[in-house]
Amino acid sequence: MDTGAVKSQDTPFVGGPLDGRVLPVLLGLTGHPPKTYRVPVPDAVGGPPTVLVYRRVQAGPGGRFGLHPGWRYEYDPEGEDGGRPRWPWSKPRPGPAATPGAGTDPADE
Repeated sequence: MDTGAVKSQDTPFVGGPLDGRVLPVLLGLTGHPPKTYRVPVPDAVGGPPTVLVYRRVQAGPGGRFGLHPGWRYEYDPEGEDGGRPRWPWSKPRPGPAATPGAGTDPADE
């Protein structure tokens, strides 16, 4: 596929509906593909599209000289949004057990 002046890299996809496919993925300013790749799949009935989420991982271990082997995308069935940076001063994300009023503290009784 010719993308003109925009650089792309043929990247393999592992798991999920795109398993075994190699697709051209546009590279960012740093020369790397994005950390997450979202693929909207239209609904057959006309409802909202389903979004498949793939995460970027190393394609394999480094070689003899420590050269990077490239990237591949692995399917993330949960599709959680984990693409933003985690800074030391950021608040932790609330987990399923961290809902307000979910439990009572015995010391409060």
